[in-house]
Amino acid sequence: MVPIMPDPSDWHLVSMIETYAEQMLSWEYPAPFQRYSMLEAVASDFTDPANGYLALVDGPGELVGFRSFGPDGQVPGGTYDDTALDTGGGLRPDLTGRGMGRTAIQVGIDYAWATLDAARLRVTVWVDNERALKVIRALGFEAVDRFTATTTQEDYLILTLPRPQRSRR
Repeated sequence: MVPIMPDPSDWHLVSMIETYAEQMLSWEYPAPFQRYSMLEAVASDFTDPANGYLALVDGPGELVGFRSFGPDGQVPGGTYDDTALDTGGGLRPDLTGRGMGRTAIQVGIDYAWATLDAARLRVTVWVDNERALKVIRALGFEAVDRFTATTTQEDYLILTLPRPQRSRR
């Protein structure tokens, strides 16, 4: 039986609850993306509102991914300041590589501009994640720094997106 693909037009963010966090802990990504698997994580890290995680769900409420807003999006070794809000996220492994990343990230961007006080958004991406970089750049993020992570010795890019100017009428 072929699984039914969720309709990205119905995706939205909701509070991260334990059920969603537990599902995320079982997600295993294939190489070379295994770094994004969270098998060693703890559900309470995702459900604590102070950590800035939200569940990305489809119309019926099925978990399709997550978005985060805050320091969790930072990678040790990068230079960060308070001029931007860090954001990150992920899709369920069976949904990656299917053209749904743009919608997932755009839902997070729209949420940030509508509800969070930030002059710009910032993402940190592993330089070998060409799929993510392609999508992020297409959404308007521009690279502002490149560094080597102190934990893994791998290279990362920091990209930012300014808040759009409101049109005056």
